[in-house]
Amino acid sequence: MDTTRRLWQGLAALLVVSFGILLWMGRDMHQQAPPMPARVVTGSGHVVYTRDDMERGRQVWQSIGGQQLGSIWGHGALVAPDWSADWLHRESLAMLDLGARSATGHPYEQLSPGEQARLQADLKPLLRANSYNSARDEIVVTDRRAQAIAQVAAHYDSLFSNDPSTAALRESYAMRNDTVPDADHRRALSAFFFWTSWATVTERPASTASYSNNWPYEPLVGNTPTSGSFM
Repeated sequence: MDTTRRLWQGLAALLVVSFGILLWMGRDMHQQAPPMPARVVTGSGHVVYTRDDMERGRQVWQSIGGQQLGSIWGHGALVAPDWSADWLHRESLAMLDLGARSATGHPYEQLSPGEQARLQADLKPLLRANSYNSARDEIVVTDRRAQAIAQVAAHYDSLFSNDPSTAALRESYAMRNDTVPDADHRRALSAFFFWTSWATVTERPASTASYSNNWPYEPLVGNTPTSGSFM
């Protein structure tokens, strides 16, 4: 009887501690949730996306099966990529290539490892800095980042259409042709993917971890696991 009682007491203690950690982490994530801004703008005032774009993109995402086709923030199916992670990687590479061509006149992939490392070091603060202006309810991006966003958005516009150039990729992702036939809806979907990616790399106020605790792993921009992500 004493052994049985101790086992029940141990189970109860385990449940209390486990659920206590879950509740604490849930409260922390709720308080540190990424803002969805009214606008994403460049320093020169050009509007890249609006909240309506991002919200409509979320609806488009749900209308095509949502997490049955890839995932967002690690939640969803595993055949197609995690779109927040995929966008982050593609945007990082686009930023690095734009920086390389501006500084050296050559593509990023043609540079030496040392030159690539310097560009990566310059890139990290550009993407990790929290440029959300709460007073204006805006995310401010540089003109260079706006160019990178346009390049990645063009890729998704092709991928979710029936463009033959991305047919092989659609097949590997188990996507049908013309997954999103309307061009405006594809643009809105890209806006939503951008925002989910922005949250994965942008550092929370007074923190060195992103809104998603540096998930997904992306060494190009310093997204490495934190204790919070392991929790």
